[in-house]
Amino acid sequence: MANEGVGARRAIGFAALALVAFAANSILCRVALRQGAIDPATFSTIRLASGAVTLLLVTPRRKSGGVGGAQKNAVLGSSHSWISAALLALYAIPFSFAYTRLSVGTGALILFGCVQTTMLIAALRSGERPHAMHWVGLMLALAGLVYLTLPGLSAPPLFDALLMGLAGIAWGMYSLRGKRSGNPLAQTRNNFLLAVPFVVLVSAASVPIFHVESLGIWLALASGVLASGLGYVAWYTALGGITATRAAIVQLAVPVLAAAAGILFLKESVSTRLVISTIAILGGIALAIIPRNLSRRTEEMRSAETVH
Repeated sequence: MANEGVGARRAIGFAALALVAFAANSILCRVALRQGAIDPATFSTIRLASGAVTLLLVTPRRKSGGVGGAQKNAVLGSSHSWISAALLALYAIPFSFAYTRLSVGTGALILFGCVQTTMLIAALRSGERPHAMHWVGLMLALAGLVYLTLPGLSAPPLFDALLMGLAGIAWGMYSLRGKRSGNPLAQTRNNFLLAVPFVVLVSAASVPIFHVESLGIWLALASGVLASGLGYVAWYTALGGITATRAAIVQLAVPVLAAAAGILFLKESVSTRLVISTIAILGGIALAIIPRNLSRRTEEMRSAETVH
């Protein structure tokens, strides 16, 4: 029992580190672009490339020869990996461009709302039997997203909001594909590696806006190495010791942490629209995902009892 308690505390500690890291991505990107220290395409390239190197260094790798090497090469060359890598790039690039004008809190809220909404819609489309609370939560979250982006004095720039929405949808689809992996951390490493050519191509096409300063490089490296690479290591370590329900609940903290950091460190203002949207989006997602995970856990326990 004591060991279980230590394991749970360890998992929660890693989860907290991961959530701070994920929220930090928004802060680091926004600071770099607001200061004009780097252009969005170069930020994305440095972020993914440094994240790939970090994951290569910290994840166990099989020897290049023999069956292990053949399996690794097959994974790197598979269409599944290339599609996942393209989705990863489709998240990272719009994410950076959107933060040229979006505030940290607004950007994180749109991103998280679109990620979770995409995953909820996919679950319903896959034939999962929805409860009434699923529909209520989904509709509430969508209403919050619509309200946040409605035209008005406090509305975020529409084009940038759409870019962040695209990033969120891409990340949601990427996450859904990642659920099929037996070794998610190794798959993430491969996806980062394969995503680098995509962002390099975008950087090549963005030469007219190329601009980089030392501050921008350091912020992009921090985003890639700490907030992305090591953030994923912490998250997948945490998932081994917490339930799906707890994981779903703690993820709700990411946009809140990002918004709080934006207010504290960047002196960003909080509008009534943002507060109402945050309550609607996060509340709706909580209503949708928590009962779903609880019901899934109940079914798994029943199945286990039947087996025994």
